[in-house]
Amino acid sequence: MACFDYIVVGAGSAGCVVASRLSENSARRVLVLEAGGTDRRFWIQLPIGYGRTFNDPRINWMYETQADPALEGRRAFWPRGKVLGGSGSINAMVYARGLPQDFDDWCDLGNPGWAFTDALPCFERAEARIHISDVSRDAHPLCQAFIDSCRALGFGFSDSFNAAHSEGVGLYEITTHRGRRDSSARSYLHPARKRRNLTLALRSQALRLLIEKRRAVGVRYLRAGHTLEARARRAVILCAGAINSPQLLQLSGIGPRQLLQRCGIEPVLDSPAVGQNLQDHLAVSYFYRSTVPTLNDELLSWRGRVRLAARYLMTRRGPLAMSVNQGGGFVRSDASQTRANLQLYFNPLSYTATAGLDRRVLNPDPFSAFLLSFNACRPTSRGHIEIRSADPLEAPLIHPNSLSTEHDVREAIAGARLLRTIAATAPLSDYIESEMLPGERVQSEAQLLQDFRARAGTVFHPVSTCRMGPDPASAVVDARLRVYGLEALRIIDASVFPSLTSANINAPTLMVAEKGAALLAQEE
Repeated sequence: MACFDYIVVGAGSAGCVVASRLSENSARRVLVLEAGGTDRRFWIQLPIGYGRTFNDPRINWMYETQADPALEGRRAFWPRGKVLGGSGSINAMVYARGLPQDFDDWCDLGNPGWAFTDALPCFERAEARIHISDVSRDAHPLCQAFIDSCRALGFGFSDSFNAAHSEGVGLYEITTHRGRRDSSARSYLHPARKRRNLTLALRSQALRLLIEKRRAVGVRYLRAGHTLEARARRAVILCAGAINSPQLLQLSGIGPRQLLQRCGIEPVLDSPAVGQNLQDHLAVSYFYRSTVPTLNDELLSWRGRVRLAARYLMTRRGPLAMSVNQGGGFVRSDASQTRANLQLYFNPLSYTATAGLDRRVLNPDPFSAFLLSFNACRPTSRGHIEIRSADPLEAPLIHPNSLSTEHDVREAIAGARLLRTIAATAPLSDYIESEMLPGERVQSEAQLLQDFRARAGTVFHPVSTCRMGPDPASAVVDARLRVYGLEALRIIDASVFPSLTSANINAPTLMVAEKGAALLAQEE
């Protein structure tokens, strides 16, 4: 049986950072287990190609939730990365730290060392490695119309959502470098693979943790049809994400006792918070037929595709080197809000054929159109994740429990009203021929809410299922990311977020990974 100092489970956004940082010390032997394969794939590396990864089980777990009562009983598609780089290899590449108050909230919830002043150096360490691109010079002209309309409504302008004043509207920065997707796999792990003390095992799915006398001593995993085991002298570190980290804990006998017993698993530790407190951003899009050409025209015409491809090959610039989420921002829905409570998105293309339905395929419409979208920054609804059985190869049950609080219902209506207001404001209104979805028939608050229930979907930001906190009854890890009740077991990924941050979660996940690796180094 192979023995290492550290075993990192999951080579996603967090795991690649943790493994790279730990292996900087040549005296440490580090094993990384990743269930997926290589990220060296065309549709991963081409920035705009990420939509093609949504329906590829070779690189995507392709999860589906249970029926969500408040969303008309619909089952949502939840893509998660099953590949080197994890969801950072298949996401829309938006890099946004979140509002500084998000992290002050973490500290106020009983997690010392996680206020924004503590998090900032960790963000900066990540940003010294991950390439973050300003693609404003290549943004579609309609993005400026969106920004100007928002400013006409009194919203501020932000030239960077990662600056001191991140509230307002503007253009998103994305994780690309020289026209290719960047991720923690490319910026952290690939350079580290030349180190002799780092072992990366791809297509190696963790089956359960090995626990002896309340100490994590290793991992059992499946590779090429064979069940193998590896031992860890110092620690096992879960970096498997908000779905797979709680799943692996429960499979290993760590979780709510009743659930474990129901699945025929002998409880090792009754930890009631494992899999609980699931949070996510829920968004809806409004689609508008345009009086001027949009990306639809370029992406669907033969000549347009040739021009885009030629430009990309020669300059590594243009729409193929970008995300479809070009414009957006963080705004307050009304004057009573003490900080931004809505995140906006402006995409200079549309895909009404799959809007709110099967999001595995996003094909542009065959006419000029664009979309506006929003999500509430800090929803108060809470879901949970639980295993179905003791079979580690069976996908877990995901219960989003969306829109289950009055707060979230109010924000759904407020966001819908705001999209309509932006669309009716010049200069953006000058380029709108008609509203395709939801359409003019939807006007009253009741109709807006019903439309939201019928069409809203995840923005793919699940967090908090192994959350950090001071009380083992309601949290899974402490402020040093140590699992309560067990020795030598850490969790370093988005599942430990005490609460959902205001923006896209990849940036704060990298920050958590940088801080988590530093905490480990301090204790040696």
